[in-house]
Amino acid sequence: MSYNAIETPAGRRIAALLDEGSFAEIGGEVTARSTDFNLQEKKTPSDGVITGYGLIDGNLVYVYSQDPDVLNGSMGEMHAKKIGNIYDMAIKMGAPVIGLIDCAGFRLQESTDALDAFGNLYRKQTNASGVVPQITAIFGMCGGGLAVVPGLADFTFMEKNTGRMFINSPNTLDGNSVSDLDTANAAYQSSVSGLIDGIGTENEILEQIRSLVCMIPSNYEDGVLAEPCTDDLNRICGDIENGAEDGAYVLSRIADGQIFFELKSNYAKEMAVGFIRLNGTTVGAVANRSRLYGPGGAAEESYEPVLTVNGCRKAADFVKFCDAFSIPVLSVTRAEGYAADVESEKNMAKAAAELTYAFAEATVPKVNLITGKAYGSAYLTMNSKSIGADLVYAWPSSEIGMMDAGMAARIMYADADMSVIREKEKEYRELQSSPFSAAGRGYVDAIIQPSDTRKYVIGAFEMLFTKRERRPDKKHGTV
Repeated sequence: MSYNAIETPAGRRIAALLDEGSFAEIGGEVTARSTDFNLQEKKTPSDGVITGYGLIDGNLVYVYSQDPDVLNGSMGEMHAKKIGNIYDMAIKMGAPVIGLIDCAGFRLQESTDALDAFGNLYRKQTNASGVVPQITAIFGMCGGGLAVVPGLADFTFMEKNTGRMFINSPNTLDGNSVSDLDTANAAYQSSVSGLIDGIGTENEILEQIRSLVCMIPSNYEDGVLAEPCTDDLNRICGDIENGAEDGAYVLSRIADGQIFFELKSNYAKEMAVGFIRLNGTTVGAVANRSRLYGPGGAAEESYEPVLTVNGCRKAADFVKFCDAFSIPVLSVTRAEGYAADVESEKNMAKAAAELTYAFAEATVPKVNLITGKAYGSAYLTMNSKSIGADLVYAWPSSEIGMMDAGMAARIMYADADMSVIREKEKEYRELQSSPFSAAGRGYVDAIIQPSDTRKYVIGAFEMLFTKRERRPDKKHGTV
């Protein structure tokens, strides 16, 4: 690297991220070309950003890392052009772009030149969306217009102590100060904004990025990623039903090596999203959660078994990414309805529509596993057969229908005595809510024992490997 860049925070991050000795710098001699406000008198090596390419576990990636030691890492004309050049190369070669952000924002001395370069970077990110994966990690400042950059990326990670992301800083928000609520820190951004996929120390974040790169395709044409599987394909998951309320637990039990790479784990916890491997193949997973189990197996938090606004949007964005990069999707359904409160009602219909659309629009292999109560249109939204799931499995203990059998009986026989209502409740459960009833009508493809879930799901995706599905010709949807 130029100017002993390896000794800077920017250089050290690149060295820690990539395979040893694999980094090749591009544009190391570029400097700022503006002379306004005596900028030429200041040293701007590499114009404050190190750009180039290297390998992660043998996979080609392009990377840029901002250097806060050069004009506070501010982004000027040449700085942004260097990043844009990396994007051009990544699209041509079909490789991910990883941005390591530590930047004071726009470079004021360059004004409209910096603005124009920023706008061009937004355009290049837009062009790359759905073509190559884009990953950003925030280690220092990421404010103002720069915050749009991680917003345009597919995945964003944030250093838990020094990372700062905001459009408007906490002290500029009406009625707020950083001492009241720090809206720029990692805790807030990861739990409230929904943009941050993971937080941790610098080394933890770089390791998460390495793991992620090894699980996703390098571009939209690469197809499904697969690696040799050493786990038993027919492994029995004997205790899986005990943790059915936590969809993430179910996913971890059926996954190769029992590993679930969860994303956005601090946000909308009632909906778990992330990646697992099944027979070595990467699968995107979406699961309802009404109880969160900790590492020791104890329940740490509980949630209503319903779809929420944030949960729907979190899952919809994830499904869209999987579909764009041809990653199969598995859903684990356990939803009894939609969140019912005044705040949710403002956006619930639109959010549910977004998730419904994401599942219905996706043409990748789609499998749905129903593990509990699946009622009403919330059940439909969660990758049901009706909106395009290729295969649907259900556990014998699950329920599929319009609503709870007891509630249905009380509505239909409002004037009857309790003995009649109980009789009709039992009848309704057998005729309308039983998974066997749904299977008899073709809405469920098979009733499976919970312990056999892994082998059935692996078999389903193996069968669906060659799936081809065409949709009506159009420019793009509007949901």
